[in-house]
Amino acid sequence: MVELARESLHNSVWDPVATSMNFLNEVAGRFPDAISLAAGRPWDGFHDPADLPRYLSIFQDHLTASGMPPNQVRTLLMQYGRTNGVLGELIARLLANDEGILVPQDAIAVTSGCQEAMVIALRGLCARPSDVVLAAEPCYVGLTGAARLLGIDVVPVPEGPGGLDPETVAATARAVRAEGRNPKALYVVPNFSNPSGVSLPVAARRALLDVAETEDLIVLEDDPYGLFGLDDRPRVSLKALDRRARVIYLGSFAKSCFPGARVGFLVADQPVVDHDGRRTLLAGELSAVKSMLTVNTSPVGQAVIGGLLVESGCSLRAANREKTAFYRRNLRTLLAALDTCFRAGRGQGIRWSVPSGGFFVVLEVPVQADEKLLELSAEQYGVLWTPMRFFYADGGTHAMRLSCSAIEPGRIDEGVGRIARLLADHS
Repeated sequence: MVELARESLHNSVWDPVATSMNFLNEVAGRFPDAISLAAGRPWDGFHDPADLPRYLSIFQDHLTASGMPPNQVRTLLMQYGRTNGVLGELIARLLANDEGILVPQDAIAVTSGCQEAMVIALRGLCARPSDVVLAAEPCYVGLTGAARLLGIDVVPVPEGPGGLDPETVAATARAVRAEGRNPKALYVVPNFSNPSGVSLPVAARRALLDVAETEDLIVLEDDPYGLFGLDDRPRVSLKALDRRARVIYLGSFAKSCFPGARVGFLVADQPVVDHDGRRTLLAGELSAVKSMLTVNTSPVGQAVIGGLLVESGCSLRAANREKTAFYRRNLRTLLAALDTCFRAGRGQGIRWSVPSGGFFVVLEVPVQADEKLLELSAEQYGVLWTPMRFFYADGGTHAMRLSCSAIEPGRIDEGVGRIARLLADHS
């Protein structure tokens, strides 16, 4: 019987960044009755299996109304399909309606979740060993994990209280270049970032695009939480401000629709010119990468999302009013619970972020918020949270990410109260 040394396998198998989500899932599985302030997924109450055939039927009717014969409808749903997907027109309308982003449908590639969009963009952009990606830190582990899987270095750019500072981005890019490496792209979540919850002011967004032009960076804009602000104030996307094709927009239907469809997308309208002067769009060129990963995104998954888009008039803002109200209520409840439980602890190593939307709050604590404390928290106090150190290259050891998205509002107060007892007993 062959035995393989773990260290002989690719580091993505055993790297702590790549295995952190497995650890959280394992702990949650062992303590199913614990209150979870760890899960960043949507609330289950919004999803009904009966919606699936309804959305499929709506999308089929849409195809028929567009003039597609029945045999072609059958082939579109049941066979391998176009690598970059069949939702380009609907997504282009969605982006125009909700975000003011105007792009041709050929600039859109439908992906198997946003995670695949990240992998495709990273692989397509980073062609040489010296190419690196800058990323706001703390950073979503999906991006850092994808980069490590591809052997691409991620250089952290620390967030400040107001989010990513454009001048710090420029300084980091110049420092990387001085080391003989090439800063190719910058990853940022401008709205209610995971995990910090920070949002970029509009002035910083404009300045960031200026830095991207000066430093020759492609910005990877990830916006899974933009619909879920605490108010209806518009938050203009980097892509909507982009006049020089510096931004690749990464989209997801996981939070706004439901994760089980596994449908995301990327918008890459950058012109690509070959040695003969022929011009194409980057989305088309990246289809070669996708074709080697998943061949094409599930046509059935696309059809379900397509039906939802048709039903909503291609506006997820309209389709998500109930969800937005729910997540607003949950975030306000979480912030109020933190104030109730920890008001006296302010100035004693306990403080927390106050985001203007999204799913996440960061709680800074006077103890090591590591895996050992999390297991103790789950076993003895019945509450789960996420160690912030998972989102840092080196740091975040005294902080917890609390999520309020996948929990009934009535359990948030009890969950925060259990964390308060944990900290009181072990600080």
